[in-house]
Amino acid sequence: MLRITLRDGEKAIINGAVVRAIGRTRLLVENRVSILRGSEVMQPEDATTPARKLYFTCMLAYVDLEQREAHNDAILTELQALLAAMQQPAAKAACVRFANHLARSDYYRALASARDLIALEQTGPAEPEAGAQAEAA
Repeated sequence: MLRITLRDGEKAIINGAVVRAIGRTRLLVENRVSILRGSEVMQPEDATTPARKLYFTCMLAYVDLEQREAHNDAILTELQALLAAMQQPAAKAACVRFANHLARSDYYRALASARDLIALEQTGPAEPEAGAQAEAA
């Protein structure tokens, strides 16, 4: 059982259907569904980096059951691009967590790992720079 509260005007995606709250709305979901709240939904134009593209593609696989297989193929392509772009150990570990969730078809938790990757992508390669600065000193 899952309890969800939506603020007035807030949107959510439930099994591919977009719903919007009129007034403060409380929902009780009594069976297993694919659900994303508005803050978890990424627009196509926001998928501008390898980690963001991975998140967006995983989000599509989570909510678009009819095209999930095609989205899964795209996820693997995005994951390969991300692994090539990010060399930090923390990023590699997040990629492994993402792949483990995906292997269990746990797309919601995979999205959480993808959000970690987006955060790491924004901070940049912290570990190599720290080592380079220590050598320069």
